[in-house]
Amino acid sequence: MANMAQLTRRQSSRELGRQRSYDRMELRELHGRLLSNESTPGHSGNYGSLNAAFKEESSSLLSEEAEGRTGKDSVVQKDVKKDGKTVVITVDKADGASDKDGGKKPKKEFHAEPPDDSVFQDTEGEERESWDSKLTFLLATIGYAVGLGNVWRFPYLAQKNGGGAFLLPYTIMLAIEGMPMFFLELAIGQRLRKGAVGVWSQVSPYLAGVGIASAVVSFNVALYYNTIISWCMLYFVRSFQDPLPWSECPPARGGNGTNQECEISSATQYFWYRETLDISSDINTPRSFNLQIAAALIVAWILVYLCLAKGLASSPKLVYVTALFPYCVLILFFIRGVTLEGMSDGIIHLFSPKWEKLKDPVVWLEAGTQIFFSLGLGFGGLIAFASYNPVNNNCARDAIIVSLTNCTTSLFAGIVVFSVIGFKAHLTHKECLQHQDNKTLLMLFNTTELEHSPPVGSLITYWINGTKQTIPMPDIRICNLQEELDNTASGPGLAFIIFTEAINQFSFAPFWAILFFSMLFTLGIDSQFGTLEGVVTSLTDMKVFPNMRKEVLTGILCTMCACLSMMFAHGAGNYVFVLFDQFSGNVPLLIIAFCEVIGVAYIYGLSRFAEDIQLMTGKRPHIYWMICWKYLSPIAMVIILTASFIKIFTEGSSYPKWDPIHGVAVDEEWPTWALVLAMFLVMISVAWIPIIGISRALGIVIMHKEEPAWFPANELRDFHGIVAHEATTAEKILFGFREDGTEGVCFPTKPVGGGGHDDDDEDDHLR
Repeated sequence: MANMAQLTRRQSSRELGRQRSYDRMELRELHGRLLSNESTPGHSGNYGSLNAAFKEESSSLLSEEAEGRTGKDSVVQKDVKKDGKTVVITVDKADGASDKDGGKKPKKEFHAEPPDDSVFQDTEGEERESWDSKLTFLLATIGYAVGLGNVWRFPYLAQKNGGGAFLLPYTIMLAIEGMPMFFLELAIGQRLRKGAVGVWSQVSPYLAGVGIASAVVSFNVALYYNTIISWCMLYFVRSFQDPLPWSECPPARGGNGTNQECEISSATQYFWYRETLDISSDINTPRSFNLQIAAALIVAWILVYLCLAKGLASSPKLVYVTALFPYCVLILFFIRGVTLEGMSDGIIHLFSPKWEKLKDPVVWLEAGTQIFFSLGLGFGGLIAFASYNPVNNNCARDAIIVSLTNCTTSLFAGIVVFSVIGFKAHLTHKECLQHQDNKTLLMLFNTTELEHSPPVGSLITYWINGTKQTIPMPDIRICNLQEELDNTASGPGLAFIIFTEAINQFSFAPFWAILFFSMLFTLGIDSQFGTLEGVVTSLTDMKVFPNMRKEVLTGILCTMCACLSMMFAHGAGNYVFVLFDQFSGNVPLLIIAFCEVIGVAYIYGLSRFAEDIQLMTGKRPHIYWMICWKYLSPIAMVIILTASFIKIFTEGSSYPKWDPIHGVAVDEEWPTWALVLAMFLVMISVAWIPIIGISRALGIVIMHKEEPAWFPANELRDFHGIVAHEATTAEKILFGFREDGTEGVCFPTKPVGGGGHDDDDEDDHLR
């Protein structure tokens, strides 16, 4: 809650221009984080407005200033060494620095705490949430970025696309696309101090649709993402049974004989497809309503509401648990994994480089796509999180820390997953060797270990007693460790089938199952927080319900999502889930991110954006970042978008349909109505971008102007000692920076507002 000094400053900053000097005076006083001599020794300052430097006594200074002093600073602070300590001497210059009796005024002594820039807090007329500490923000952002994809998608993509060779395109895409876009979203959110809708409408009224598109995509993704959380909850509850319910096939219905569907497939596959999903034969024929999934979905949405009602910024303990717990579990699984027989086979299989794969453009496409979505770009969640930061937070450092943490987590999770998969493959291979027809293999191939087994029925040639023979390949059992290692999957298939099958072989399997599914639950719900926070913040900034409290708005949103998510709670619900997963986020997010980088680099103005970052962090962004924003990142996204469309139109799109007769999932083409729904999911989000832009050009105002957020440009400039920047030769050549404020190599444009800053006045240019 803001103190009296903040409230006074909020009121005065909206009145006459001459009263803005009071704001500057207060900020300069707080610059040193001054504490009186009575302060408790060793007191550690809090973050932002909770800092002890925010004293109500500041209001008396404002009152004195308002009683007739000039607009110039009347307070001088001097650092003096006294008894080995640094003391700040505050002297009042007014009236010749003398009291009314003609004598000198007594000097007031304050001890200065170590400098901490976080005193710059958002003191907008509307009170905005703020993080209670830098650690809370970092953990919340890491928890948002590090999600289920790091555990169940990256390992699969790595081993599929060249093993260790895949790390080369992955690293390149991180450098030219991932980190620059992550930095951009954190910086623009911290600078404009709004959610996605507010930020892009202030960058340009024509770009307001970008923020709405982000909110719609976040809503669609949150809708189906919570389904994964409900599955994890079901498995978590069932993990308390010993033996685990998916460790062996149940008897046939009626209790007579074995279950044929389970025997043909496996116990884990049967439990997933039949016991959990009760899956139908295809998307056109849904089976009966699944009550257990419906109940789990309702509980999941209640948990999300309870966590989000007061806002993540107000729940630091929750952030600590959900962000750190997955790492604790991964470390435990790593310790267990490296002690398993065959773990080295799995890790070697994961990282063995297949350099020839780099010639395949699909490898580069999947590397760029994985980087983009694993960092959570385009959802608006990062912009919302950054808007709660102090105005002088070092967002550049945060972007590097979180991006590298995300990618390191993916590598570590890959090692953990494939150490367990190597163990499973080793056991399966060992069991297979006991039933392998070694006599026939020796006769046909003169070895019992084949790297690749010929298809059954294909003609093979062998020699017997000096005579050449040609026969069809017989249907015999051939054991191949590499084929077992290749037999992996991504997404739910890895988590709920392959990994659970490996856990069945562990000692104390229920304990490890409890840990695994609780880790998936926290990974999922942490990302869900950030995704849904982007929706809530956007609705709040749009003032759709201006007088509604946040917890009420969040409750209505979660209730609506809970009702809509019942579409995933029937026999064909898993197929609908796959439809949402394939189409609701991929293409729309790429289009949104492309519009974001174009909006900043070519409309807001790269020079102005660089100056904003310098004001917030004290340093201009390196020219490498600006090259990425201006050229490399947009080009990379256009290439990925184009390649994605080409892949869809040439290869088509399908979903895995469960075949109970053969006990496998087979690819099935989407029906026409499903493709229409997929197109609707894409258009319902991205269509807002041209709708808002065209309507604005025609003079139709859909999104009204917002009050710009508080941003103390002059105070930050004084705080960091920033002088006017002169464009370097490289900047003039690469970006077309000119002395008159225009920029652009081919088509010079003047950024919105002309790039000038004048305390709160400069925000007016954004509108």
